Amino acid sequence: MSKKIVILGAGESGLGAALLAKKHGYAVWVSDMGQINEQRKSLLQEADIPFEEGKHTAEEVLLADEIIKSPGIPTNVTLVKDAIAKGIPVIDELEFASRFSKGKIVAITGTNGKTTTTLLTYHLFKKAGLNVGLAGNVGQSWAGQLIEGDKDWWIIEVSSFQIDGFVSFKPDIAVLTNVTPDHLDRYEYKLQNYIASKVSLFKNMDGEDLAIINADDTNISLGIEKSPIAARMALFSLEGEQPVGGFYDMEFISVKLPSLSEAVLIDAANVSLQGRHNMQNSMCAIIAALEAGINVKVIVNGLGDFQNAPHRMEWVTDIDHIAFINDSKGTNVDATIYALESFGQGLIWIAGGVDKGNDYSLLDGVVKKNVKALICLGKDNEKLKIAFAGKIAEIRETQEIAQAVSWGLELGKAGDVVLLSPACASFDLFRNYEDRGEQFKAAVQQLKQLKVS
Repeated sequence: MSKKIVILGAGESGLGAALLAKKHGYAVWVSDMGQINEQRKSLLQEADIPFEEGKHTAEEVLLADEIIKSPGIPTNVTLVKDAIAKGIPVIDELEFASRFSKGKIVAITGTNGKTTTTLLTYHLFKKAGLNVGLAGNVGQSWAGQLIEGDKDWWIIEVSSFQIDGFVSFKPDIAVLTNVTPDHLDRYEYKLQNYIASKVSLFKNMDGEDLAIINADDTNISLGIEKSPIAARMALFSLEGEQPVGGFYDMEFISVKLPSLSEAVLIDAANVSLQGRHNMQNSMCAIIAALEAGINVKVIVNGLGDFQNAPHRMEWVTDIDHIAFINDSKGTNVDATIYALESFGQGLIWIAGGVDKGNDYSLLDGVVKKNVKALICLGKDNEKLKIAFAGKIAEIRETQEIAQAVSWGLELGKAGDVVLLSPACASFDLFRNYEDRGEQFKAAVQQLKQLKVS
């Protein structure tokens, strides 16, 4: 009799897991509390996989030999707790997929910077001509791709929610960019629980593997103290040279690894990504690429022609020598700190949206140094206005993105930067951060057309 696998959630990862499980002979059943879109329904029907939508039938779910849970479903919901109490393993799609891949894994996590680091690492491996795939939180599900075939290398972005569903998942190279408070509602509002989740990415690694870790992050240090790492470690830093790892001295990135006869020195001016936080992301990708044996010249070329994902410090255009930058993905205070630090004085900062309990005082230092005007874009801007009253000379507010962009141009002068980095969720005025970013870009391009005509 076939082993029964229940998939909770029919999103990208759930569908991929269902199809992969079916291919390998499992009895598969899919349950989604919401409505499954028509395309995914037809794929399930074609594969002869039974499913339900709009509910979870507990009796059926609890007959499973194993449950693959969507990362979006908290582990403290009754159904999941009941399954665990019954001794049914509840795992993540990436954990399941890892059973069917012989490829080497580079797993990348962190509160901020993980997507940029993942895409850059993938770009460097691709540039080197390696047989490499991209999976996890970006692009197609790993399980779905493995139906078509395996790769020699997989670059996988992993969230803390996915890590929580790992049992035997074992990266060859693992990266932890940073840990700052986020998603605490999923971790009993305890930062130490969130830190423990992130650090547990390294739990199955051994001395053959490499952990790439932020040396400047005290939260990570605390996490490693409680859960020591067996893997070799390479540290990256903005504060001092590392015996093994990377250092950015505001001009050059230097990397030292035992496998290298001498340190690798890269001029940061030749790196397409700019800003201190992006130098951290770049060091992670460089160390991973060097560990994989990629040639330094290939790495340097890749750093120079890499284009980041949309809505992450994305250059839109210049109008009257004023740059417009779209960082709509900056939905928390820490992400916005990185963005504000990436430019010098003369910043017109567009911020606001649905506040997630933000502590704006963390921004005081960089705001006083770099920001000359704040444009609040949201339905309720009081908290932002109060936080920066007396600290920023000019504060305006609007609910219209075209107005915000127009004011940005009005308040700027040649050499200034108009930066959308909201520090908030987007749901008050926009569908999501992508919608906010696209509307920002459209408004900027429309303003440019008006200036030209």
